[in-house]
Amino acid sequence: MMSESESLQLVIPPHLAGQRLDQALAELVPDYSRSRLQQWIKDARVTVNGEKCRPRDKLRGNEQVLIEVEHEPQTSWQAEDLPVDIVYEDEAIIIINKPANLVVHPGTGNHSGTLVNGLLHHDAKLIEVPRCGIVHRLDKDTTGLLVVARTMAAHTKLVERLQARDVKREYEAIVTGTMTAGGTVDEPMGRHPTQRTRMAVLVSGGKPAITHYRVKQHFRAHTHVQVNLETGRTHQIRVHMAHIRHPIVGDPVYGGRLRLPPKSTDALIDSLRAFPRQALHAARLGFVHPLTEAPVEWSVALPDDMQALLQVLKEDNREHQEQFDDY
Repeated sequence: MMSESESLQLVIPPHLAGQRLDQALAELVPDYSRSRLQQWIKDARVTVNGEKCRPRDKLRGNEQVLIEVEHEPQTSWQAEDLPVDIVYEDEAIIIINKPANLVVHPGTGNHSGTLVNGLLHHDAKLIEVPRCGIVHRLDKDTTGLLVVARTMAAHTKLVERLQARDVKREYEAIVTGTMTAGGTVDEPMGRHPTQRTRMAVLVSGGKPAITHYRVKQHFRAHTHVQVNLETGRTHQIRVHMAHIRHPIVGDPVYGGRLRLPPKSTDALIDSLRAFPRQALHAARLGFVHPLTEAPVEWSVALPDDMQALLQVLKEDNREHQEQFDDY
């Protein structure tokens, strides 16, 4: 069982200057709900520069914050003998290649069959690490790489590097529409004001969200793109691509209605209609190793369904005798 308490030290980054204490902590330690953080502040389990504070107190940036984290036992999370595609592991970390249709954490309606259930079967000691060591998430139907911390020390260092934007996360996606060039989406994001299961670009009240993208290959009415995250908001790539009117193919939430190119081949029509998920893949992951302090990086190939869709898009190009250059 997890220990009852743990000390977490962090520094308020300059971009959070002017924020309320509870708002800033909700961004910096997303493993814990804002209501729980507020209660810890009221219970004097949080100090700023050694002083007790109130949730509404404003920050200047660069303050030293100490949180006495009170853990809840994760005894309801059970180990299950499930296949887990492990790309790499050592005493500090595990690198996973997550398939589509796999939920990361147990939750309402998903108490079993998740990645965490499989990880606990692989290493029972992960129950002692917050969220069983998973420091960043992938949506259920997004494939690719994520890192699991096997110790509290590794978890703390990886969370700090994520907060400092020092973790390289490179994705590949197939989007609707033909992009003329790469670019950057710098638009704040937050929970949708009326549809609480969705995220949205918010003019006011959103958290900073920055997505960089570049074109890998053009098709008649689609584009294969490489995407790099500077921040890591929930559904960030999906929301930002939809915001610039290039939603990800197959996205059931942000993709809008299916748009078929004129005179599409039967194969393309069938492939687009049948594509079962958002065409998004976490292809590359890099960071400074929490134990060795050496730079490390992993990459995995596109899954079969995205490779098959790209092949159909290429064949559709040839059918219409159009030529496109790879970038």
